Amino acid sequence: MNLKIKKFAAATCEINGPYEVARFLKSALEIREELVHPAQTAFVFATPDYRPFFAEMCDTLRVDGHILDVVGCTVGGWIAGEQEMETGSGCTVIALRAEIGDPVPLISDQFLPQDSRWLGEPPNAWVTLGNPFSFTMDSWLSESNKHHPLVPVVGGLASGGNEEETVVFINGMEVQACAVPLFGRTRIVPMMTHGCRPIGEPLPVTNAEQNVIYGLGCKPAYQVLDTVFQTLSEEDKSNARGNLLAGLAGSEYIDEFHSGDFMIRHIIGADPDSGAVVIAGAPRVGQTLQYQLRNREAAIEDLKRAFKPKRADLRKTFAALLFSCLGRGEAFFGVKNHDAACLSAVLEGKPVGGFFCNGEIAPVWGVNALHGYSAVAAMLIDAKLPRSKKTTA
Repeated sequence: MNLKIKKFAAATCEINGPYEVARFLKSALEIREELVHPAQTAFVFATPDYRPFFAEMCDTLRVDGHILDVVGCTVGGWIAGEQEMETGSGCTVIALRAEIGDPVPLISDQFLPQDSRWLGEPPNAWVTLGNPFSFTMDSWLSESNKHHPLVPVVGGLASGGNEEETVVFINGMEVQACAVPLFGRTRIVPMMTHGCRPIGEPLPVTNAEQNVIYGLGCKPAYQVLDTVFQTLSEEDKSNARGNLLAGLAGSEYIDEFHSGDFMIRHIIGADPDSGAVVIAGAPRVGQTLQYQLRNREAAIEDLKRAFKPKRADLRKTFAALLFSCLGRGEAFFGVKNHDAACLSAVLEGKPVGGFFCNGEIAPVWGVNALHGYSAVAAMLIDAKLPRSKKTTA
């Protein structure tokens, strides 16, 4: 359902500890009281111990909270405002009163179900959640870029447990993945930051088969990686184990690459004999690749660069969603609440909800992609246009 909304608004709540009927009902009633009018969508991010109660939670939010649709997933940690809860049991809810369409269940190897009402005119944006164990998000994003090339997609992959414990749901029904379409005045301004800095030189992929790269700039990919490693400082070398990554450029039409211009992929293996480097992705011949080093200082500087919204966008923002990698948080930054506190400060305390993901989704130079070690913020704005001036003949 896509309703005309006079005034956009958002409300959040969080629960620390195991699920309790009375506490959750109280939170639903508080959301209802704060928003006054019914909300279109609520996102629920909860630890796996809440899974047996997802259907009940959705019913409570829809009936007592006056929310039309509820979508969500299991998480390894949740984000509420400036707080990041990385351990323990609990959940966060962010309810949105805005021009938002019905959530669409996604099916592997299919862009949208054939009975989906959104097969025609594309929305302004998609907010997408996926189960990393049952849904190939990379393939869906590729289809999204093909069918709706100008429509940004933001979101994250569920986390918090093994294959049996990890789920995505719509109104209590478990699905492989879901996409929530935004229409009318509801727009998204994506902001993304990586925890990496580029090292070495950007080089074109000259020989590759699927996810195995043999040649970079007509040199063996392993040789390039080894040369880059040797240029690092002794401190960087000591910290490089597990932190050397590959960055695939989102666009070839850039004179100077920066960290936010890449899609970061794991390096799965490297073979000095064949010269091959294996990554968690499928680069195409001609695509630019630059190796990356993940470290805290680079992440802090990149965060300052990425989370700088335009004043006009900030004025129109009524809420934000934050999707942060499980590899970030206190263990990486050395302090609690780093990403959430930064975003909350930038948005001057406007409602923020999110979770720690198994992969983050955001566009790079207009191409929607799945990322790792990133923090993706989706600023939700009311893009109501000013009234046009009347003209006389």
